[in-house]
Parts: sequence; C-alpha cells; structure tokens
Amino acid sequence: MTFKSLALGLGLGTVTAFGAAAETWNLAVTDVEGMERLQIEWGPFKEALEAATGETFEFFPVNSRTAAAEALRAETVDFVVSGPAEYVVINKLTNATPLIGLGRPDYHCAIVVRADSGINLPADLEGRKVAFGDIGSTSNMLCPMQVLADHGIDPVNDIEKIHTSGNIAHEALKAGDVDAIGTNATSWMEGARAADDSVPYGFFKVIARSGDLPNDMIMVGAHVPSEAAEAVRTAILENKDSIIAGIVSNEENEKYRDMDLVAIEDGAYDYVRSMYSNAGFPQFDAFIGD
Repeated sequence: MTFKSLALGLGLGTVTAFGAAAETWNLAVTDVEGMERLQIEWGPFKEALEAATGETFEFFPVNSRTAAAEALRAETVDFVVSGPAEYVVINKLTNATPLIGLGRPDYHCAIVVRADSGINLPADLEGRKVAFGDIGSTSNMLCPMQVLADHGIDPVNDIEKIHTSGNIAHEALKAGDVDAIGTNATSWMEGARAADDSVPYGFFKVIARSGDLPNDMIMVGAHVPSEAAEAVRTAILENKDSIIAGIVSNEENEKYRDMDLVAIEDGAYDYVRSMYSNAGFPQFDAFIGD
C-alpha cells in the first residue's frame, strides 16, 4: 500500500506508505513558490522525512492554495503543509484532513494602537482606519478581525479597513495614518517593533489579543489510504527531533523555532471557520482566488 502524493501547504516533499517496495510521494507547501525555494527551505525536512519513513518524497510546487486544492483533487499531490486558514478552505474543497500539527509557540494575534491615541478598547475603533495583512492570512487578517468581532465591532461595516504588509502597517500606525493594526503579535514584536528604535518603549500599546491560534499542519489527501497516512504520522512522531530540526534549519522557517509536533483534529479549526464568516466571507472558497 502506498501514498500517491504528499502535498504540504508549506511546500514539502513526497511521501509514500511503508511497504516492501518504496514509493515516491508528492509533497507541496502552500506558501512556498517554485522548486528552488522548496529545495532550499524544505529540503532538510524532506531528507529527514525520507529517513524516518524509508520512502521517497518529491516536491510538488504550487503557486497558490487553489493549485494545492486542485492537485489534491486530481490526486497528484498527497500531503500539503498548510496554515489554518488555508486548511479550512482546502478541506472544504477536497475533504483533506489534518495529519499532524506543527505547533508554533506564541501564535496569536493582537490589535495595536499608539499609546497617545486615546483608543483604549476595540469599541473605540468604530469608524476608524485599521490596517491588516494579506487577505486570507490567519494571524494578520482573519484573527484580528475575529478579535474585533468578539468585542462587538463588525470588521466589515464598523471600521475602514486596508490591507498591506506588516512593515508598511507599522510605519503607518507610527505616523498616525491608520488608527490601529491587526497583526501576528509575535511577528510584530520581534520584527517591525524590535527593529524600530525611532520611538521609545511604550509608544504603542496592545488593546486586545486573541487566544492561541490552531496549529499549522501537514494535511493528507482524502484519496490516501488511512493505513498509509497513519504510518507516516507514526514515523514522524517517532523521529520528532530530526523532523523538527529539518524544518527549522532554514531561517525562512523562523516562525517554527521552538516548535513541537502534536496531534490535531478537524474540530480545532472551527474557530478559524468562524473567522471567515465574521470577515465577510461565509463561503470559504471566496478566498481561493489568490
């Protein structure tokens, strides 16, 4: 019994089921475009995966979550490394399911304002301009919009929203061009905020934050036999240290520093499904057109 292809939203290699004759599996990563980047950023992971399973994995480049979903439906990809928002959409389109979670420490979002703005609560943002990250991003768009919704602010109708990069959003907030930013809290603190020595400590403040977000994951296509999927999951968990080392060996995967590999279930992503609805996209596939 073999896996046909393993497509990971993060751009991994191909994995096969354990058997007398090793198979070649296709593996995709949703946020990594091009074979060269896959080899550089995820090559060590692929090597560790092959060593753990005894199977051969081959990268299957995808340029969008749409492409990943289509490859899963066509059974040309078997496993995909993916973030929570991508998983929710791909799961709806393909019935792919979580195989194992890529646990990211301090994975949550926050609403940040200037300390001198007079804005102290999310309710104070009604009618104001708020900057978010890329459309469809779990921690830089969907999560902060959900935080606003949790505090009674409709992120579709009660605010003026814009989408931009994290660094541009930070500079816009500093200059007063936007009233708040919704962002991955850790990425902002360790990135744009840590690099900005032009303003003193205390210039910004967090007025709300989410709980910890569901994990990134390796998902498995609905066409992959359950016995084969379980064999890969077991091999990954039994070789956890080498698999993790492979993932974090490239600086582009810094977000996985101090990560763990954990068991996950589909129900953990219902919170993300509610994020889509509150963000004004009740049909998850509305985000598929990257």
